[in-house]
Amino acid sequence: MGGCFSKPKPVELKIEVVLPEKDRGKEELSAGGKGSPRAYQGNGTARHFHAEERLPAPHPYPGAQDCLEAAVCHIKDLENGQMREVELGWGKVLLVKDNGEFHALGHKCPHYGAPLVKGVLSRGRVRCPWHGACFNISTGDLEDFPGLDSLHKFQVKIEKEKVYVRASKQALQLQRRTKVMATCISPSAGHSSSTNVLVVGAGAAGLVCAETLRQEGFSDRIVLCTLDRHLPYDRPKLSKSLDAQLEQLALRPKEFFRAHGIEVLTEAQVVTVDVRNKKAVFKDGFKLEYSKLLLAPGSSPKTLSCKGKDVENVFTIRTPEDANRVVRLARGRNAVVVGAGFLGMEVAAYLTEKAHSVSVVELEETPFRRFLGERVGRALMKMFESNRVKFYMQTEVSELRAQDGKLKEVVLKSSKVLRADVCVVGIGAVPATGFLRQSGIGLDSRGFIPVNKMMQTNVPGVFAAGDAVTFPLAWRNNRKVNIPHWQMAHAQGTTSPAAAWGGRLSQSLSLPQAHPLSCWPWVLLTGSAIQGSVAACPASPMQVVKAAHRDLPSQTSVQCPLDIPFHEPQRPTSLVPPPASLSFPFVLRDTCSAEFLTNLCSHPGRERGV
Repeated sequence: MGGCFSKPKPVELKIEVVLPEKDRGKEELSAGGKGSPRAYQGNGTARHFHAEERLPAPHPYPGAQDCLEAAVCHIKDLENGQMREVELGWGKVLLVKDNGEFHALGHKCPHYGAPLVKGVLSRGRVRCPWHGACFNISTGDLEDFPGLDSLHKFQVKIEKEKVYVRASKQALQLQRRTKVMATCISPSAGHSSSTNVLVVGAGAAGLVCAETLRQEGFSDRIVLCTLDRHLPYDRPKLSKSLDAQLEQLALRPKEFFRAHGIEVLTEAQVVTVDVRNKKAVFKDGFKLEYSKLLLAPGSSPKTLSCKGKDVENVFTIRTPEDANRVVRLARGRNAVVVGAGFLGMEVAAYLTEKAHSVSVVELEETPFRRFLGERVGRALMKMFESNRVKFYMQTEVSELRAQDGKLKEVVLKSSKVLRADVCVVGIGAVPATGFLRQSGIGLDSRGFIPVNKMMQTNVPGVFAAGDAVTFPLAWRNNRKVNIPHWQMAHAQGTTSPAAAWGGRLSQSLSLPQAHPLSCWPWVLLTGSAIQGSVAACPASPMQVVKAAHRDLPSQTSVQCPLDIPFHEPQRPTSLVPPPASLSFPFVLRDTCSAEFLTNLCSHPGRERGV
């Protein structure tokens, strides 16, 4: 999956939020310890809290002893449109001045901990400098993905021309705020064979769908099922931090799912869906009835089809165990990476300081050629070569040779033989939708699930989201596109529950319409981070995207015609000027697909900029 890439030299961060027992009840609605999670009955109804009965969010200042208050600056220290990190006791706060008003928020992005002061402030929102998550400065709420949590908002007052901020010590420590959620009600033993909501796939789209339902007061049974043996985790991070442990990758801790009554069935493979009787059939024969179904199966990596393809120590990096084993096998030995896309190049970059040798095999002439063009691809290739990475371009693997059943050599069609103790394959992916072929749920010729603007398939009550779908993109005349991007999967996860349960929920959410520069690819390359950035001029129909990395050609630019009227959805647009402090503004921010990127950059005169 393209998109969310981490900072260079990744720091080990635990992204789960585990509150002390005495405070956990303030942030999360406890399940009350009533019976097994599988005992919840799906009765086909959705209960929404009315305004007068909706549970209030925990007060950020539970007591005077838990609060800090201090003057942080003079009112003239900040101009309108400026942000500053200020010290508050032993913590920090992001102070923002916008339209003459001061706002105080958490200073780190809850996604990967980016310093928001280096981000972008525009139209009452601050955007993360690393991956583009967007937060409302008036509420701290997350308004654009990636990420799951919002920011804490702190009290601000002005006295004698000084700005005072009052904040909870606990909030300063956590630097993230999980929205209040409902829990599953009506526990009843013996009804584990039915659920109101079944989500096939527990990646970004599936998890966000479940959380959105709970945030909106939905209190019936929700079941997520996944082929993985783990609870939902941050898969895009695997290729950027191969030795990361599961606790560093987990999106939510176990306590979170238990508290909110979100069930996750691990190592559970759905083999068919009976849409007439609303049943999902699992590989072990178990059948689960549902009222509404969300399909978010993601994609499956392509594998090599050459001779010796079944030898040991050849990986596609799908699980934490895969990533960890690659590092162990490559340390001080010979590694071969097949594919010079985002995954392959990140793996190669990570292994440069660990492996004895790193070789990259690719069919194209240059890395990233379809994404970034010939000139930039060659510059990146030169950067890698200066870090001892060898490239074998315009060729492919013809054979994998083994010794004692384990990989020993990689033979190329060019007749070159590469020593290899471990091989990582990153040659693309296909939608994991084979189990739907006889279900009656529509698939296109490539295996993707076509959906409408509310993420509904051709079958009423069946929705789909994430990497496996194609959806209508408004500014492309509603042409169906596929965007295999972590950020888009998050966004689509909010749309499917909106459509499924209607009413207030469907009015509050709609499918975000991706802009050609709306998703931020990050590439971790040999110790440097390459990040997307846009030099935008709102009045101009052209956007000039400049490369300004020290190792890239000076002032390389790509002109992308964007004369398409962009009607902003509920979330803010990503077309905002980059901050001057951004270290490595790079060439492109991800678009719909590799195909569309090529069209966008190669054919500027095509209809309406496509």
